Formats: sequence, structure tokens, C-alpha cells
Amino acid sequence: MKKSMLSTKQSYALCAIGVLVLFGILVAVCETGAISLYVKGILMTCCIAVIMTTSLNLTIGVLGQLTLGCCGFEAIGAYSAALMSKLLVANGVQMDDTVRFLLVTFVGGVVACVFGVLVGIPALRLHGDYLAIITLGFGEIIRVIIQNLKVAGGKGLADGQQGQALIGIDRLANLYVVFCITVVTVVLLFMFARSRYGRAVKAIRDDEIAAGASGINITYMKVLVFAISAFFAGIAGGIFAQYIGALTPSMAGWLQSINYVIMVVFGGMGSLTGSIVSAIGLTILPELLRAFSTYRMLVYSVALVLIMIFRPQGIFGNWEFSLTKTINKLFYPMKFKAHGKPKQAETVEKVKASKESGKNAKKTTEKVETAEKVAETVTTTKEAKA
Repeated sequence: MKKSMLSTKQSYALCAIGVLVLFGILVAVCETGAISLYVKGILMTCCIAVIMTTSLNLTIGVLGQLTLGCCGFEAIGAYSAALMSKLLVANGVQMDDTVRFLLVTFVGGVVACVFGVLVGIPALRLHGDYLAIITLGFGEIIRVIIQNLKVAGGKGLADGQQGQALIGIDRLANLYVVFCITVVTVVLLFMFARSRYGRAVKAIRDDEIAAGASGINITYMKVLVFAISAFFAGIAGGIFAQYIGALTPSMAGWLQSINYVIMVVFGGMGSLTGSIVSAIGLTILPELLRAFSTYRMLVYSVALVLIMIFRPQGIFGNWEFSLTKTINKLFYPMKFKAHGKPKQAETVEKVKASKESGKNAKKTTEKVETAEKVAETVTTTKEAKA
């Protein structure tokens, strides 16, 4: 890059400053009482939706595999975190609330990740609709099991009755901590998508046979992506459990999974920016339409249908927002346009060189053919004279 434009380190520092500014604004509006508990609850729900949508986008958008069981992993993480929290309290383990919140949330993510590996190894041998059906069935299995587990608040398998809510969970979720977890999640997923592993996953999405022929371990990469997605879904579930304070088996239902899939498609498959914007927008939109309670779901559905008709690739497609590029365009427009021209010129020169080499090769071939014809004619003439 030009010296006057932002370097890589400067761009990272600028992004970090941007996150800190957002965090400062969040703290300011919360501590001054500018927003109510209701708005704080919406912000917390937005953070959970962002974690779920971006992790699901890794499977659907980057890997290109449709899954409908993401809420099953969320439920596993939620119940694991809730039961771990209850276990620590029952055994009298003393620790800071924030530390306990982070610990049990991480445990929920790890348990969900383990289930992601166990489900992903056999399920990812399938493709398309078959994989969607398998993951949908997995979510329903999780829901039914939770309904009948005594430890999860159910009546037990012997009674065969539907489970009740798991209550009495300590509400340790803090908006500031959850915001930081959300930022870390987005950064890690963005870095993974830009890494060599992410490029390998995109190669599998584009052409699985060609990717396998080039030496990429197809099964390993698929299971890895599935496990990462399940881990962050479990993290979101752990946050949800310690925010609501009560859990029901219905959170593992397929309708919730469909909502997150809609958010991914709405924002643009393969775009983390689109997933973040759609998760926030589709979480806030029903709340804005709450005054029109009779028609709000109708308006919500019509908006989704219109977007899918006129923008089937999603709002952002596969485009990603870059703060560095935006600033370079605004403050260094001429140099930003000039940046990349040497590469373009080099490409043009290579094309010209290849064309010239092709012409030279053609001329050489024609000369060789002409010489062979002349030699053949001379030989024929000599034989005729003899």
C-alpha cells in the first residue's frame, strides 16, 4: 500500500478503536439510564442472535451445507451451562459471578461441540435436503430427550410425560460481558473464514470433487466447521440460559432453527456482515411492530417474501464490510483507485505475452509444416527422376 494509506497494523488498530467506541457508547447509555430494561433485553437478544447467526453462516454460507438443527446445539449448551451452574451452587463453590458465568458458558459450548462432532461424522456424508432432514431430526430428538429427563426438569422416561421448565438458574448474564463475547465470536469466525482453512472450506463448497483431488481432507474440514458452529451455538445457549433464568424443551424445536436460517439467507449466505445486520434487524423488527400486534407477523412475513423476490442472494450477498477500505475511499480516493493498477498492468502484460508466445508458436508450427512439405516434395521429385 501507499504510505499515506492505512497499513495493516493501522487497520487493525482502527477496528479495535471502533469496537471500543461502540462499547463506550453502550456503557454510557446503560449507566446514564438512557435506555430501559426492556431495551437492554432487546440488546441482549440481539447479541445472542448475532452469535447464533454468524456461527450458522459458517455452515450454510461458507461450507454450503444446509442444517436445520442449530437450536438443538443451542439447547445442549443451555442445559449444560444451567446444570453446571446449579452444580457449582449446590456444592458451595465460591467464585466471582462473572467468572462463573464465563466458566459455565464455556462448558456449554464444549459439550455442544462434542455433540457436533458425534453428529457431524455420520451426517456430513450426506448433502442437500438429506443433510437438512438428518439435522432436523437431531433437533427433535434433543427436544424429546430433554422433555423426559428428570435432571432437566422433566417427569422422567418412566412416566412418559412432557417435561416442565428447568427453573432456578442464576441470572448471571451481563450485557457488557455478552457484548465482548459477541465481538470475540465475530472476530474469530471472520479470521477463520479468511484463513487457509476457510479457503479450503470454500473450495469444498464450490467443487467438492476438485477439492478432494487437490489434497483437501473433505471429511475433516466438514466436521471441523460443524464442530465450530456447534461450539458457538452452545455458547449462545449458555448465555440464553443465564439471561432468562428458566429453560423449556421448546427452545430446541425446528421453528427456532428456521428463524436463524432465515436470518442467514436474509443477510446473504457467506457474508458475516449480512448475518450481523439481519440478526439485529429481524430481532428488532417484530418489537417495532408490537404496536400492530394483530398484523405484525403478517408485515414481518411480507417483508421477508419481498426481500427474497427482489434480492434472492440476500441483502449483502457475499460482500463484507471493511472499515479500512471505507476510510481509504473517503480520504484517499485517488490513491485508492490507483492501488492495484500495477497488478492490473502486470496481468495485462502476462496476457499479451501469452498471446505473443501463442502467435510465435503458431508461426513456428507453420514453418515446420512448410519445411516438411518441401522436403517431401523434393524426395518425391528425386524418386520420380530415378
